[in-house]
Amino acid sequence: MTLAPPDMLCFALHSTALAVHAAYVPLLQPLGLTYPQYLALSALNAQDGQTVGKLGAELRLDSNTLTPLLKRMESAGWLRRTRDSQDERQVRLSLTEDGRALAARAAGVPRAFAEKTGLPQSDLADLRDILAALRDKLKPARP
Repeated sequence: MTLAPPDMLCFALHSTALAVHAAYVPLLQPLGLTYPQYLALSALNAQDGQTVGKLGAELRLDSNTLTPLLKRMESAGWLRRTRDSQDERQVRLSLTEDGRALAARAAGVPRAFAEKTGLPQSDLADLRDILAALRDKLKPARP
């Protein structure tokens, strides 16, 4: 039995991911952020001082994608990259004062996105959990 794309789970996930990214553009553009920058900023705002490796694992981004992103954020003055004093192989990331101010300005983005969906908060939480479980079954987080 052959399914047409609208009947495929993969198509529903892919087209929804595209729609989600597009919905974030008008929320992030006034802040001068791209979607990946927003994710990195949010992760660092939640836990500042983490290593590049830990951030990459959390965001599920390889270093060849993450490093240029972090360099652009550093050039914008939002974060600092410094060698760990205990282990020079590790690079630690810290938000600057400007980065913390930007994170504060971005604090309303999750609520604005949730409102855009028109879904109840409980449905959004259930959907997030289902999608995370599917993702983890298909590709577990790297250590």
